[in-house]
Amino acid sequence: MLSTRPSMTTAEDLRSRIATEYESLSVQLKKIARYVDEHGDHIGLDGIQEMASRCGVQPSAVIRFAKHFGFSGFSEMQSLFREGISRQIAPTRNYQTRIREAIESGSRRLTNAEIAHEFMAGSLGAMQELQQQLDEQAFEAAVKLLVDTDCIWIAAARRSFPVAAYLDYALQHTEKRVNMVSGVGSMYMGQVRSVRAGDVMIAISFAPYAEETLACVEIAKERGALILAITDSRMCQLTRKADIAMIVKDNATFGFRALTSTMGLAQSLFIALAYQLELPYQSTTPGLVNVSSL
Repeated sequence: MLSTRPSMTTAEDLRSRIATEYESLSVQLKKIARYVDEHGDHIGLDGIQEMASRCGVQPSAVIRFAKHFGFSGFSEMQSLFREGISRQIAPTRNYQTRIREAIESGSRRLTNAEIAHEFMAGSLGAMQELQQQLDEQAFEAAVKLLVDTDCIWIAAARRSFPVAAYLDYALQHTEKRVNMVSGVGSMYMGQVRSVRAGDVMIAISFAPYAEETLACVEIAKERGALILAITDSRMCQLTRKADIAMIVKDNATFGFRALTSTMGLAQSLFIALAYQLELPYQSTTPGLVNVSSL
C-alpha cells in the first residue's frame, strides 16, 4: 500500500518519513532516500533525469519513490523542496553566481577576497538552513538528556574534533563530570571502559563516518549509556544507534567542508543547557571575570 501524504507539508516532513521507513525500502529506493536526505537543496532545481543520474537509478525508480511516499509523481514531490529555496539563497545568490561563473569559465584567477566571500556565503546559507529546519523536538530532548545526566562523554575524530574540543571546554562550566575521548596514543577503547549506565555520550561524525567514533558508541551503548548524535544524515549508522540525533549539514566550498553550522548547533546546545541549569558564571582563568568567554 502506498504511503499517504496528509501530514507532509515541508521537505523536513518528508525526510522524517523517509528515515522512519528507510530500512523497509528496496536497494534502489534507499539510494534515492540517501540522496534526498543529503542533497535536498538540489532536488528543487534539478529535473528528474538529472536526479536519477545522480542517484545511479532510472527515472522510473524516482517516480516509484515519489509515489511510495504518497505523491502523484516527481513534480509534486519536487514542489516541497522548491518552497523556501528563494529565502535561503537570496541574500548571497548574485555574488555567488558571479563567482561560480568565473570558476567554471576559468577566465581568470579569483582574488583571495572572492574566495573568502564564496566560503562565507556558503556558510551563511547553511546557517539559514539550520535555523529554518531545526528539529525543535529533538533539540529539546537533547537538552533534557544533558540536564538529567551526571556524566557526559564526547567522542569525535578528525574534522569533527574541533567541535568536540569546544564542547569539552564549554561543559567544564557545569558541575557534571565531562570526559573527552581524545584517542591520544590510539587509546579510544581504553578511555571508554569507564562509561556507565545513565551516562550520555555526545558522538559527532559526518560522512565518511569515523570508525573510531562508531566503535566508541558501540561500547557506550553496551554499557548502558545514552547516545546523542550530531551528524549529517538520518539514514547513517550513527543515527540508527543514537537515542537522539541532531542533523546538521554544513556547506562545501572548493571541496572544503565548513564547520560553521555544526559549531553553531554545539554552542546552542550548551547555551540552552546553561540556561536550564541556571549556571552562574565562573571564570576558568584566575583574576578574570568575563561572561563573554562562555
